[in-house]
Amino acid sequence: MSYNTVVLLLGSNINDPENNIKIALKKIESEVGATLINSELIISEPVEFYSINNFCNIAVKLKTQFSPIVLLSKLKHIERVMGRVQDSSYFDAYQDRIIDIDIILYNNIRFISKKLIIPHHKNLYERDFARELIKKVK
Repeated sequence: MSYNTVVLLLGSNINDPENNIKIALKKIESEVGATLINSELIISEPVEFYSINNFCNIAVKLKTQFSPIVLLSKLKHIERVMGRVQDSSYFDAYQDRIIDIDIILYNNIRFISKKLIIPHHKNLYERDFARELIKKVK
């Protein structure tokens, strides 16, 4: 069985964000693939929307057997199980969230579909906090 190397970025800014990240990491480990390395957990201000709630963020590098689309489905399932009902595309705007899990890199491929674009452009090139976390696990 071949494995794929993936970098994810997780964020949470409501209902005990640090604990939400820990729960999500455990679920990712058990349902998606083995963690290779985590960045440190950082606190960041909301980007592209206003909120009084700061985010906890972490980057994680892992190995998985799943394709990009199956991986996305599994990560969305984890978000729903943890209480996230809809993502920002549904509301056409960013908002507070219990957990957000983005696929940043998947091996060294470029992947474009209606639901997923890899690499994740905004987190790699436009958000300083994300870029710094990602550098630590690449």
